Amino acid sequence: MLIPTLVVVVSVIALLIIVILLKSNDFRVSRSLKMRATPGQAFAHVNDLHLMNAWNPWLKLDPNLKQTYEGAASGVGAIYSWDGDKNVGAGRQTIVETRPPEFVRMKLEFFRPFCGVNEVLFTFVPEGDQTVVTWNMSGKLNFFTKVMGLFVSMDKMCGDSFEKGLADFKVILESQ
Repeated sequence: MLIPTLVVVVSVIALLIIVILLKSNDFRVSRSLKMRATPGQAFAHVNDLHLMNAWNPWLKLDPNLKQTYEGAASGVGAIYSWDGDKNVGAGRQTIVETRPPEFVRMKLEFFRPFCGVNEVLFTFVPEGDQTVVTWNMSGKLNFFTKVMGLFVSMDKMCGDSFEKGLADFKVILESQ
């Protein structure tokens, strides 16, 4: 009786490992929202990491979060680092490319609870008297994050926070 049970358990584990290994290594999360502002106004709030943090959804999760700013005041070379509790972990984001008022590209590094490097891209597209702001994040999944993906998707996990952040951004931007 022990041998057939062991065979079933080993088979299930082997099947799970195969499924995990066959999952794509790439992920992408994207959310958009229209805002009553010019692309330049929206761009300015993302190109300055101090302003961006006024609507960053993760900052609300840890009131004791340690934050530091380095490099340029805004634009390419601006760096924001954080170190917080288990809800926000630790990491750094660096603005690596901008094209006013079209986009801001960032390198997003996570140090804790999981290590990873992702690309974040904000785009600003005029549409009448409004601007469509799109928040994209893409990167590579390692074996552990693929295992997590069996239970919760990156799109769901990050997408909900993107939606909250964009909604807060809209309120700030439209109140100016």
